[in-house]
Amino acid sequence: MILDEIIIRTRKRVALLPAVFPENGTRSHASLIGAIRSRESGNAVIAEIKCSSPSRGIIRRNVDMTMMAGTLAARGCVALSVLTEPYYFGGSGQDIARVKSAVRIPVLRKDFVIDERQIAESLALGADAVLLIAAVLKERLPVFVSLAQEYGLEPLVEVHSRSEVEAALSTEADLIGINNRNLSTFRIDRSTTRLLSGSIRSAGRTIISESGIMTGDDIREMKPYCDAFLIGSSIMAHERPEKKLEEFVCA
Repeated sequence: MILDEIIIRTRKRVALLPAVFPENGTRSHASLIGAIRSRESGNAVIAEIKCSSPSRGIIRRNVDMTMMAGTLAARGCVALSVLTEPYYFGGSGQDIARVKSAVRIPVLRKDFVIDERQIAESLALGADAVLLIAAVLKERLPVFVSLAQEYGLEPLVEVHSRSEVEAALSTEADLIGINNRNLSTFRIDRSTTRLLSGSIRSAGRTIISESGIMTGDDIREMKPYCDAFLIGSSIMAHERPEKKLEEFVCA
């Protein structure tokens, strides 16, 4: 499975990380959950900057991270997600710093976190929030949620099944992302958000729907079941990413 291959590569990357990271003296924190909850008009869209993916291959070439971040932030996204996995998604940890330097809105580090050092690294790079995938961390999820919070990062826990929802709700994470993509098969089913949102909403957590959102009609379909949308490929693949973002924000 692709996920297994990604984790193997991630272990090799993590093995090269230092034990301690220098403090980021210039870091200015912005709250992801605050940005979502305080949205007054338009849809709360987290625009994801990514260059490629296992399912689509190369999405966009020669992306100027600083310029793209500024362009998307100016067109109404509540936050930016930055994919830092290099082998399958064409990212880099330094992309976080580049994006953060260009915007005041929250920046989410999206990667396959499997080691505590990646949390410290995320803080050092300047991220405001970090993705924690329930399917990857399994029984270690509560420890990583607590660790992220100790570092002053907001954990976004990603789920795809009812058992993963239960695991996420057993933690102190306020942000839960429902991935419509099955990471084992990479198939997308947007009904996943509808099917899993009930218990998360009953628990008072903030729901982000992830993956498979292609048009404004998709946004309108999903609105009753989530508080925000994380959208990457359909924005980045568009000839004018800022116009595609506007379609989602205004849907």
